[in-house]
Amino acid sequence: MAEAVEPGMTHEQIRVRNFRVEGLIRKPNWRTRFKKEVRAIRPEDAVEKVLMELGSKHRVKRYHIKILRVVEVRPEELEDPVLRKIAMEES
Repeated sequence: MAEAVEPGMTHEQIRVRNFRVEGLIRKPNWRTRFKKEVRAIRPEDAVEKVLMELGSKHRVKRYHIKILRVVEVRPEELEDPVLRKIAMEES
């Protein structure tokens, strides 16, 4: 995802942040809400990562996924214990 960084930015300006992406999966015979926490540089990268994971693991097409909100989350507020450990070690 490094190519998504704007040209001219140095490595000191790049900071990986924690995001919580919430949304809705609407397939013809199945509807469910989801909440996924990911680490990314920008909110757009976090959405892309969630779309890739849902498509890969659950075989959900992108047009069946509706993203409701993307919020940045502090490391101590993360619900995923693995991500929390990684984020806390970096702080």
